[in-house]
Order: sequence, then C-alpha cells, then structure tokens
Amino acid sequence: MSPASETLASRRGPLVVAGGVFVAFLVSSLANALIAVLAHALGAPEDFDPLEPSSYVFLTALGVLAGAGGWAVVRRFSPDPERLLRRLVASVVVVSCVPDFFLFGEGEVTGVVGLLAMHVVVAVIAVQVYRRVMPVGSVR
Repeated sequence: MSPASETLASRRGPLVVAGGVFVAFLVSSLANALIAVLAHALGAPEDFDPLEPSSYVFLTALGVLAGAGGWAVVRRFSPDPERLLRRLVASVVVVSCVPDFFLFGEGEVTGVVGLLAMHVVVAVIAVQVYRRVMPVGSVR
C-alpha cells in the first residue's frame, strides 16, 4: 500500500467516529451494569453510590469521550502514536483507579473491586473501538 492510500485508509468520517464512540459508550455502560449487578450480588453495599447507574453511566460517558479526544490528538501529533498510546492508555487507567482506593470504607472490598473492574473494562472496549474508527498509522 502506498503512503497516500495508507493515509486515506486510516481516516474515517466524523459520523463513523461519532458512531464508534457512541457504541463504545453504550457497550461500556452495559458491561458496567453487569459488573455493578455482580458486585452487589457478591456483597457490595446496596447504597454504594458509585455502583448506581446515575454515577457510572455519566462517568463512562466522560471517560469514553476524553479517551477519544486524547486518542485523536495523539494519533494526529505524535511521531509514534502506537507506542505512546500503549503507555498512555495504561497510565491513564492506573491513575483513574486511584480515587477508588479511598472508597474502601463505604464500598468495602467488593464494591471497590467492582469499580476497578469497570475502569479496565471501559478502557478495553474503548481502545478496541478507537482502533477501528480512528486507526493508528500514517494519518498525517
């Protein structure tokens, strides 16, 4: 494949990207709902707010949108976006988990482990979607 066709193949229209980001949000929210149900079934307190849909759906939307924005910026401006994204995604997921560790008192171990699982699941789903709708390659 020539560099010109490689660049063209790596670009998606805004509707494809927006649709992909919406799918990442939807699938992530459904996965988080399942994790919340499992966490409650395994003993997480019923009144643990972070496992309520009003909390995790909003934060999932923020995370998926912020991730998409960061992904787009890195693939546009980085000379080696694949390498940078590998490190950046892992680092952001780890940092995003830090506040959860302060919730052990109210969420107990099961609730906090559920939250940590949510972070990882959203990242895995979002990255798979971003790779399809915003492929990393020669985009300049």
